[in-house]
Amino acid sequence: MEFCDECGSMMKADDGLWECGSCGYTEPKGDADQYVITDDQEVGEIIESSGETSLPETDAICPECGNDRAHWYMQQIRSADESETRFFICTECEHKWREDDN
Repeated sequence: MEFCDECGSMMKADDGLWECGSCGYTEPKGDADQYVITDDQEVGEIIESSGETSLPETDAICPECGNDRAHWYMQQIRSADESETRFFICTECEHKWREDDN
C-alpha cells in the first residue's frame, strides 16, 4: 500500500504506476532499483552513520560483555493478540538480545 506524497491519500496501482485518486499524483511502482536516479544523485552512494542512536537507554546487563546500559525498542513479531518483544542493544559491544514475556 502506498500513500500520496502530495495529499496523503491512499494510492491505487495503475499500469506500473501508483496513482492518487484524489489529486492525480503518480509515481513508479516496484522495487527501489526501478526508480529513476536524478543527476544530483550518485549510484551506490553510501550514507555513513554517526554511531549515535535515537533509541532510549535503560539499565540492562549485556549477556555478552556484562555492560549495564543498553538501548531498547519494542517490536510486534508474533500474532497481534500476544505482547510485543523487547529488544536490547548493548551500548558498549552492540550485542543485540531480546526479552519475551512468557
